[in-house]
Amino acid sequence: MSFLPPQVAKFRDEYRERGIGPRYRGWAHLAFTSGVSLAVIALAVSRLHAVRPSEWWMVPGAFLLANAAEYLGHKGAMHRRLRGLGLVYERHTLQHHRFFTHDAMAYESSRDFKMVLFPPVLLLFFLGGIATPLGALFFLLLSPNTGWLFVAMAVGYYLTYEWLHFTYHLPEEHPVTRLPVMAWLRRHHTAHHDARLMGRYNFNLTFPLCDRLFGTVWKP
Repeated sequence: MSFLPPQVAKFRDEYRERGIGPRYRGWAHLAFTSGVSLAVIALAVSRLHAVRPSEWWMVPGAFLLANAAEYLGHKGAMHRRLRGLGLVYERHTLQHHRFFTHDAMAYESSRDFKMVLFPPVLLLFFLGGIATPLGALFFLLLSPNTGWLFVAMAVGYYLTYEWLHFTYHLPEEHPVTRLPVMAWLRRHHTAHHDARLMGRYNFNLTFPLCDRLFGTVWKP
């Protein structure tokens, strides 16, 4: 196990004691997020029928929309205390960024998954409050296929976010972290966990498209 800075070790011990209940199971948390997301994606894909070329635009369209939402949400509520969204700021900036710093990125046990993954209730909110209403809107205004494609892409992006973020916090010796693309993305996110940079750079966790578009990629 790598050396932890004293302030990080102290915060982790305190958070585990007060913020992680004895019944929490990290692998069950990851399985729930993955299983529910994959089931919704499979349902949406199974409902597609004879997709026309004019309907496939929803795939890149939903991807770009999700990338922008990820960027703006991270740059906004996650790092700035906004009215009505204080809990988002507290969980991300005051907890996640103190639990994981640029020199202490790896989790130590599956109980630490709670500080990596979104709470299960957020997945249910995302499905019921965002993916389903917008998918239904596209379903009614454009076509059934575009509605189902949006749902599949939106939930797929959510799951990609969770999986990639999870890999960034794997132990350094894990084989996945040595893959070239993963190593590059991990370095991008690790820089964001530097307290001197987190409020200004590297807000995309998945694919740094908006970071490049808006000039917020950290270049040492």
